[in-house]
Amino acid sequence: MSEQFVSVLDWVAILCILAGALLSFVAAVGLIRFPDLLSRMHTAAKPQVLGMLLVLLGIGLRIMPVEETGVFDFGTLVLVGLFQIVTVPVAGHIAARVGYRTGRIRHDLVVTDELEERLEAKRRAVRDRPPGEGTS
Repeated sequence: MSEQFVSVLDWVAILCILAGALLSFVAAVGLIRFPDLLSRMHTAAKPQVLGMLLVLLGIGLRIMPVEETGVFDFGTLVLVGLFQIVTVPVAGHIAARVGYRTGRIRHDLVVTDELEERLEAKRRAVRDRPPGEGTS
């Protein structure tokens, strides 16, 4: 690759890494500043994952021109990014669900509460079930 192209890739990589670090920093500040659990879960999942992907993209652009060693290649970065995309939203969902069931959310900030409707329907079904049915 030409020296100019490598220099441009370096600058793009630096910008991606800085943008990813900034997003991760904003997510950390949001964890401290937001008032309730659900808002904190949002800031823990969305900007943090995008920040991590931008940092991984920057690292991938930086190591792409000098990939002769084979020690750390672009495929590893793709796997790390995929695992982040798959696991962080699931963990955030589970933590928010546990917070909801234990009463740690502020119901005055929730606009639409679909989970409450489902839980209430489930409670009604258990309450209205004839005695002895469904116990095995």
